[in-house]
Amino acid sequence: MAKAIKIDKALEKQFPSNSSKKKNDKELVTYFLIVCEGKKTEPNYFKSFPKKVGKYVYNIELDGGGISTLKVVEKAIELRDKSTQKYDRVWAVFDRDSFKANSFNSAILKAKANNIACAWSNEAFELWYLLHFQYRNSGMKRQMYEKAIEDAVNEKLKNKNKPFKYKKNDPNMFTILSKTGSQDLAIKWAEDLDTKFVGQNFSQYNPCTKVYKLVLELTGKSEELNAELVEKFNKGE
Repeated sequence: MAKAIKIDKALEKQFPSNSSKKKNDKELVTYFLIVCEGKKTEPNYFKSFPKKVGKYVYNIELDGGGISTLKVVEKAIELRDKSTQKYDRVWAVFDRDSFKANSFNSAILKAKANNIACAWSNEAFELWYLLHFQYRNSGMKRQMYEKAIEDAVNEKLKNKNKPFKYKKNDPNMFTILSKTGSQDLAIKWAEDLDTKFVGQNFSQYNPCTKVYKLVLELTGKSEELNAELVEKFNKGE
């Protein structure tokens, strides 16, 4: 499934001006593997990102397993190592929920040891949704997040005849959030929450979500990834 990422114009200036027309016309494909804890919620969201922007095309393989935190990481490692495709990025996406603290912490440490990026959330993925509307610095249960998301969306829509009702596997969440919330604010507030925690006792980082790091890459706002793409282009890969 192809996804596209926009490269910042400032970075585009780094491309050699004397490149051949054939090279300049080349589409640059970057390969992602995203393995999710949930079967539909997270995959539905990530597959909704724009498919193509300019010359830059992302080929994203999504896997929704409905499995535990550690199993998500192990599956990401297994799929990466067995694949004939060399992935530019491999991500594991999972929540703390009711999983034991040691299992949650171990999953993150194992991912780091095996060069797997983690877009984890404590306590629930819905924290990332809610940050599109409001800053949240105290933890809630998933059901409370869902209610808060409903209230925030309905406040924007102001449609009393057909109020928005949050559905966990809703394939339209990306569109709904784009129309009623702010992805830029979500990134800003998630980054702020992230700076409040240090150490490796990740289960105590509540609320916190690393989803913003994956979103930065999927929207062309990751300076690190963009620099890699420029280098990849210059090498003609």
